[in-house]
Amino acid sequence: MRHGRLADKRESHAQAIGVASRDERVGGAMLIPELHSQRLLLRAPAGADFPVYRNFYADAEASRFYGGPLSPDLAWRKLAYDLGHWALRGFGMWSVVERATGNMIGSCGIVWAEGWPRHELTWWITPACRRQGYAFEASREALAWACDSLGWSEIETHMNDENAPARALAQKLGGVVTGRMRFPDGLVRSIYSLRCP
Repeated sequence: MRHGRLADKRESHAQAIGVASRDERVGGAMLIPELHSQRLLLRAPAGADFPVYRNFYADAEASRFYGGPLSPDLAWRKLAYDLGHWALRGFGMWSVVERATGNMIGSCGIVWAEGWPRHELTWWITPACRRQGYAFEASREALAWACDSLGWSEIETHMNDENAPARALAQKLGGVVTGRMRFPDGLVRSIYSLRCP
C-alpha cells in the first residue's frame, strides 16, 4: 500500500475531526513522516530551520502571499505553528530540503487553521530556489501522502487572485476551480480541488 494507507481506517472519528490517532504518537509526541522524491526530502520542521523562516518572512516580496513580511519573533511563531499543527491535526507542513546540498529551501504541506472552512495544500520556496520545479515536486509528495495515509479523496488549495505562479502550479497538479469564497482574513480566493487518483 502506498505510503502505508491506514488499512482499517482506524480511529476514523479522530481523523474526521483532524486529530492524530494514538498509534501515530510516541510518548505523546506526534511522529512526522519523512517523504522522499528524486531531489527532495520532506522532513519535520526543526529549530535549526529558523534562519530560513526568518529570512524568507523578512523578504516582503517573497512572502507577500504567505502573510509576510514578518518580524523575526513572528517568523519564529510561524515555525512553531507549523510544527505544532502536526500534534493538533495529525497532518501539517514539512520542511523541504534539497537532497544534493542538505539545505532547507522551503516548506510544503497541508494545514487547517482554526476558523478556516477546510484544509488546504500550501507551500513556499525561498527566492533563490524558485523556478526549478521544487514546489511541484514537494506538493506532489504531500498530496500522495494525504491521499494514501489519511484516506482523503480530495485536497483543496486556496490562493489570492494575484498569485499567478501558485495558480499555475495548482493547474499543473490537476486542480480545478470549484468555487470562490471570502475567507476569515477578509480576502476572496478561488478554491481549487485536487482529486486523489
